[in-house]
Amino acid sequence: MSKKRGLSLEEKREKMLQIFYESQDFFLLKELEKLGPRKGVITQSVKDVVQSLVDDDLVSKDKIGTSVYFWSLPSCAGNQLRNVYRKLESDVQSSERRLVELADQCNALKKGREESDEREEALSNLKKVEEKYNELKDEMAEYADNDPAAFEAMRDAISVAHAAANRWTDNIFTLRQWCSNNFPEAKEQLEHMYQEVGITDDLDYLEMPTVGN
Repeated sequence: MSKKRGLSLEEKREKMLQIFYESQDFFLLKELEKLGPRKGVITQSVKDVVQSLVDDDLVSKDKIGTSVYFWSLPSCAGNQLRNVYRKLESDVQSSERRLVELADQCNALKKGREESDEREEALSNLKKVEEKYNELKDEMAEYADNDPAAFEAMRDAISVAHAAANRWTDNIFTLRQWCSNNFPEAKEQLEHMYQEVGITDDLDYLEMPTVGN
């Protein structure tokens, strides 16, 4: 014959609440520990079960003199449940309002994204300058041991390309700062947008290579 299954925590809570509702009286913990087994709740579990009911505001607890009393009336439980319901309803309404606010902010941010075309153009130009810079570096290496005049001209071209690349980089940094100052509440959306268009945290100014004479 199979062993009888013990009560779950929720079943124990229901049994202890029955003790309160049926008597509508005030109890000491030791009294509840005697009554619990009659409902199938072992003495050792009564304290934890009652405390869980206190934590959920289903049972009231107060110290009177040197003794601690527990009680719960059906009418009190109904009021407590209604209070919990009203609080949850208020939380839902607050969340809905916050959702609407965030949606409005998102729409406002999208309306102000005309500058994204400028950012894409800046990135495109920056990429072209970097490609040209790398081409000039490779070509300069071929001329390293040749005509000094050609070498000097190549070095000047690299300097121009370097300045142009850093100028576009500076424009990007300035644009990012402007967005941060004007849309501080949309920091996460802006960061996501930067990632989408290729502006990463490792974007930095180019260093001018040291070229010998």
